[in-house]
Amino acid sequence: MRSHVRVAVIGGGVVGASVLYHLTKLGWSDVMLIERSELTSGSTWHAAGGFHTLNADTNMAALQGYTIRLYRELEALTGLSCGLHHVGGLTLASDRDRLDFLRAERAKHRVMGLETEIVGPEEIARLSPITDTTGVLAALYDPLDGHLDPSGTTQAYAAAARAAGAEIVLRTPVLETRPRADGSWDVVTHAGTVVAEHVVNAAGLWAREVGRLAGVELPLHPVEHQYLVTEETPEVYERDAELPHVMDPEGESYLRQEGRGLVIGFYEQDMDLWAVDGTPSGFGHELLPDNLDRIGESLALAFRRYPVLERAGIKRVINGPFTFAPDGNPLIGPVPGLRNYWSACGVMAGFSQGGGVGLALAQWMVEGEPERDVFAMDVARFGDWASPAYTRAKVRENYQRRFSVSYPNEELPAARRLNTTPAYGIWDAQRAVFGVAYGMEAVNYFAEAGRPRHETPSFRRSDAWEAIGAECRAVREAVGINEIHNFGKYLVTGPRARDWLDRIMAGRIPPPGRLALNPMLSPKGRIIGDFTVSCLPGEGPERFMLTASFGAQAFHMRWFEAHLEAGVAVENVSTRRLGFQIAGPRARELLGRVARGDVSSAALPFLGVAEREIGLARALVQRVSYTGDLGYEIYVAPEEQVGLYHALAEAGADLGLRPFGMRAMMSLRLEKGFGSWMREFRPDYMPAETGLDRFTAYAKAADFIGKAAALDERARGPARRLCTFHVAAEDADAHGDEPIFAGEAVVGAVTSGGYAHWAETSVAIGFLPVGLIAEGREVAIEILGQRRPAVLRSRPLFDPDAERLRG
Repeated sequence: MRSHVRVAVIGGGVVGASVLYHLTKLGWSDVMLIERSELTSGSTWHAAGGFHTLNADTNMAALQGYTIRLYRELEALTGLSCGLHHVGGLTLASDRDRLDFLRAERAKHRVMGLETEIVGPEEIARLSPITDTTGVLAALYDPLDGHLDPSGTTQAYAAAARAAGAEIVLRTPVLETRPRADGSWDVVTHAGTVVAEHVVNAAGLWAREVGRLAGVELPLHPVEHQYLVTEETPEVYERDAELPHVMDPEGESYLRQEGRGLVIGFYEQDMDLWAVDGTPSGFGHELLPDNLDRIGESLALAFRRYPVLERAGIKRVINGPFTFAPDGNPLIGPVPGLRNYWSACGVMAGFSQGGGVGLALAQWMVEGEPERDVFAMDVARFGDWASPAYTRAKVRENYQRRFSVSYPNEELPAARRLNTTPAYGIWDAQRAVFGVAYGMEAVNYFAEAGRPRHETPSFRRSDAWEAIGAECRAVREAVGINEIHNFGKYLVTGPRARDWLDRIMAGRIPPPGRLALNPMLSPKGRIIGDFTVSCLPGEGPERFMLTASFGAQAFHMRWFEAHLEAGVAVENVSTRRLGFQIAGPRARELLGRVARGDVSSAALPFLGVAEREIGLARALVQRVSYTGDLGYEIYVAPEEQVGLYHALAEAGADLGLRPFGMRAMMSLRLEKGFGSWMREFRPDYMPAETGLDRFTAYAKAADFIGKAAALDERARGPARRLCTFHVAAEDADAHGDEPIFAGEAVVGAVTSGGYAHWAETSVAIGFLPVGLIAEGREVAIEILGQRRPAVLRSRPLFDPDAERLRG
């Protein structure tokens, strides 16, 4: 066993083997995999081995497609068989909502170039004669779906890595991981200590325990999962071709052929968490006791969907554990708060995602960033609030919803009210309907009298549509109030604060009393932050407040800490600076009633920052509003938030002051064509193509991160740009990832959309090739299987000359 390596990968399942292989593929051969038992011990060996591309996140789906295509390459490279069966797959829809979901997924696949299609009952029966199509409306057919040999595939990854110089050490549990002063790690085993520049936790069922060796609590938990293998069945083996996979969401089951019999597995409601107090150290190649009672209801549904099962004897029951993260996606990337410690765990669909996880993580380590946005898998999407209790509640919910429809407006109930602000009770008394972001409750909208305090999930315009419209009109016609806790906020201080910000941010750093919009870029020029940078007023050393997406706190703090310099301090104050924004034509009048001091446009101009007494509180006031209207953000200490609200509410009673939520906010920003983080601005995109070039200070002296790449993009000219479209929609609007057609060709994709209530127009924002961009350009956007006419418009629907915003 080597004493020094560049990377030590802990865990010899399919994910650890994939990470090891991809590191060697990208040129790092001085790498080692350390496995406590044998390769495939844990979840890999008993996996059902199915793979598919279906995923609600397009980048996840693309990485799953990469994983599936990689298997042929591995076989050719090693001469080993992965046991591939590309048989295709059908996902059934038995109601309109499920069919809407599959149509939306099919639309995304058009953008990605995947050859899936919606097929009817007759075609389903032709492809899978053992499937009873009673009650089935249609299915999504994916020719890439299939299954493989889990052990053979893992061994192929390992063989390819060994051939490139990697070392694999078996039967050697890791006992300690100790950080060293230079950022490397001592990885302690009974066979000796390995000094590793980087550590990758790919320990699967033991990832919690391995994480705790480094002082980190990873949000994942093992779950029992059960599937059945049948005896040989004539309806299966008396065929010329292998049966396709069939997923029946209504029955919470998946089915595929296994030799001359069948495999059927279940994601049942009566599920069991496993190893709540820790994964046993001696566990490895064991199975858990059968529990057929747990799947009784699902099995009865399966007998109706696949009558052949009534005649097929059960040969074997497989009940084994595998791990889930709270949202079901993997946990990969640099672990916040630790140097050179990486996560590659929580990959519950290892044979669909393992290759893509290995590729993305290896790119991140070797090249500094993955080639595509992987935030949906990033371990930094969770913060310290994701406790073990929270994780257990969400893992249970996610497992039970494995085959449920994912709606664009859905808010899930498990582990709610974990974090609230002091204003929560105020909103609750006004019939707020809450959502959640990064563990924090936030108002989505306010239910009207006599209506339920719950938004029915839908791909179409929901039962909250009228209430949201009323809130939008209140902002545009009078004045609205909205809580601003759902911004991430960071205080930057120190003698080198300005110089550091000039290097971290791509835009201009403002003078005292002013704010500026700022992109933050990766070294490759990709957008990793959409910030407001405020230089705070006052005497003494300069102080800055940064605001960005609330859900990106760990993501952004990880970046700040990785690039911190002497003479600079960065503090996350997201929940220590709360308050409200007020917006609308009467916002200045309202502010003037409660503020001590001048709030005229001359004293507090657009993009101005000032300290004012508001009611009884000392507040920071910023003249900016994401609604695109005249507006102000007012920040106070948490203990002063309730008092601030009452001061504003009493002063605004005769001005038509009305609270509004995030649903209205997102509608209002569409009327201005404002982009949104992780929609228009994300690590897949660069400044010029998104319009953030107008906030990028290309000429500033500072050599900001990503400057060379951003200059190159500007010099070459982007191939595409974001545009705003007015859509002739009916009862459903674009949400994101819908294809944009010019004639019969897919020429672009929607990044976000919705209904602009004040303008009474359906709106979509999306990319179009620059050669097609022209005022009035007619295109079509596919919404739930129908191509809706859309027209490109370059001027905002609201306040096109920014007279209200700046006046």
